[in-house]
Amino acid sequence: MRWLTIFFLGWLAAPALAALNVVATTASMAMLAREVGGAALSVTVLAPSDRDPHMLQAKPSMIRALRDADLVVAVGAELEQGWLPAAIASSANPRLLPGRPGYFEAAAQVDLLDTGQAADRAHGDVHPAGNPHLHLDPLRMGRVAQALAERLGRLDANLAAPARQRAQRFAEAARERLPAWQTRTRGAPGVLLFHKDGIYLTERMSVPVLGYLEPVPGVPPSAGHLQGLRTRLQGKSGVILRHAYQPASGADSLARDLGWSVRVVALEPPVTADAAGYFGLIDQWVEAIAAAR
Repeated sequence: MRWLTIFFLGWLAAPALAALNVVATTASMAMLAREVGGAALSVTVLAPSDRDPHMLQAKPSMIRALRDADLVVAVGAELEQGWLPAAIASSANPRLLPGRPGYFEAAAQVDLLDTGQAADRAHGDVHPAGNPHLHLDPLRMGRVAQALAERLGRLDANLAAPARQRAQRFAEAARERLPAWQTRTRGAPGVLLFHKDGIYLTERMSVPVLGYLEPVPGVPPSAGHLQGLRTRLQGKSGVILRHAYQPASGADSLARDLGWSVRVVALEPPVTADAAGYFGLIDQWVEAIAAAR
């Protein structure tokens, strides 16, 4: 009997299994899930950090991950429209259907920029619900964290109190870092973005956006569009920001003609990032913006 007692006590002391199986569409959403849910969650990321999340396709690995998930944490605002609905449908997991507790959209928790655009593909890769790249605003991410804590508590009451505490810590950490970021970017003349994905951060930092390399969202820059930017921006100061998966040629030629620099910044933190990794992403953008002197 003594060995049975030891076994039972050891079993009680063993770490609990993961309470919830969470699938996040992007690395930033996975970071929030880890920060808010802690060790009680097992988190899988669908979109690699070095890929454009607009352009993915539903894959068998996504479907397998979604099949056993208790919760999917999506960005929303149609960012994943080309692949997530198909992957969820193929997973045959009713818990993840929109409107169910197992489906969570970050974009539904905060106010968005660029709302009310016409759903007309002639205008490029538009998002009528609003710009989905809210993860580059740390304060909005703090509000999403707090909403996610409430959702986790709804799915598992044991998670409610600790998730709220962790979400509050994340939101406070974002607010505490904001003044230093704003000081670092104060007086920056502006940025030329490749795509309209940095506008949440530039608005939060009160930094002008001088234009976009894409003539319309999702459409590569044409020679005529680049020439128009050269003419309009000649003699001004700024910096060009792009991601590694975006073509370099247009940005590089425009930078040479304007005497500007090109900074390659990540859109997402690493897939395994915690809050420090996410804040490091914001640091990278802030340093790039501050380079435009």
